[in-house]
Amino acid sequence: MPDTSEKKSNGSHGALELPSVVIDSYNLELREKDGFIGDRASKRAFHEILEDWRDRIRKVDDDPLGDVPGEEMGKKKLDDVLLNGDAEAAGILHGAIEDFAQEFAAVTRRFLRAKGWQNTQRIVVGGGFRESRIGERALGRAAILLKASGVAIDIVPIRNHPDEAGLLGAGHLMPAWTLTGHDAILAVDIGGSNIRAGVVLLNLKQAPDLSKAKVWNSELWRHADDSPKRDEAVQRLVGMLEGMIAKAAKEKISLAPLIGIGCPGVIDPDGSIDRGGQNLPGGNWESGRFNLPAELRKAIPLIGDHETMVVMHNDAVVQGLSEVPFMSDVEHWGVLTIGTGLGNARFTNRDKPKPMNKNGSDKEDKSDKKEKKKG
Repeated sequence: MPDTSEKKSNGSHGALELPSVVIDSYNLELREKDGFIGDRASKRAFHEILEDWRDRIRKVDDDPLGDVPGEEMGKKKLDDVLLNGDAEAAGILHGAIEDFAQEFAAVTRRFLRAKGWQNTQRIVVGGGFRESRIGERALGRAAILLKASGVAIDIVPIRNHPDEAGLLGAGHLMPAWTLTGHDAILAVDIGGSNIRAGVVLLNLKQAPDLSKAKVWNSELWRHADDSPKRDEAVQRLVGMLEGMIAKAAKEKISLAPLIGIGCPGVIDPDGSIDRGGQNLPGGNWESGRFNLPAELRKAIPLIGDHETMVVMHNDAVVQGLSEVPFMSDVEHWGVLTIGTGLGNARFTNRDKPKPMNKNGSDKEDKSDKKEKKKG
């Protein structure tokens, strides 16, 4: 778990105290004898479970799913088989869903016992696996397994598409006053396979809490197909951001001088990656001589007439922050993102500041009370 005392001193990068929430834990690396516990509930783990079911069937009969590995079939194809396919093919998928749900429930119980996760009331699940119908059924089954075992917790799919949630959460990294007067911000979501950059319309007049924020335009680059070196990946990202700036200018969208980034790993106060960047493209992203926010500020020194600010946090944290406007009914909540690994973060909602009275105090004065009585 990140060092809370160190991170609290700097609100620019990897901060644990954000405007709306306190981050109690993120990038928690729980281990067991065979590796990280979270790996048991990853997208890769589901496909390994599915292939195990298929191997057992092949010993006595033909595989109803054919010869193509499940991971290569893709989410849409597997969802179609689940809903409309042959009964035995669907039966294999149901078996894999049940086994994965058991694993996910066990991993969730382990997280809930960790110090930073105790008293969690709700868990939002994001990541690419949640996007599929298979993923939704596995999560629903896991929720029932947990409640049947006496764990009273809500497990819900993330509200927005996971690809968009990873951009929308960037708006919650900064205080609201830094966004005032602007239409949108630039946001980036960096993952082990893809990099996405986009323009997030804030829609503050409709909803100051960012509940109406929308991704206006985005670009996806699947870097896993190109195997770039680290510096090549950074240059490609710079080009994507410059393209977004040009598109926003053409449509007269006022961008805040801010780039919000979600990136795997533990983020240090200066924006460097302490650990957890091993799946990022082509080089050592954890090097003491490399700092992504600094590289982007150097490449894009100004947005409009103002100096560029770059704010970077863990990608699961940022994806989870997209849910902030919808979590006012609970105090402690978390996010688990099912992808290459299991991203994780746990939040506690901060008390909203009381409105100031005419004397500049947050205490109700006598004149206010008289006016209320007259009303």
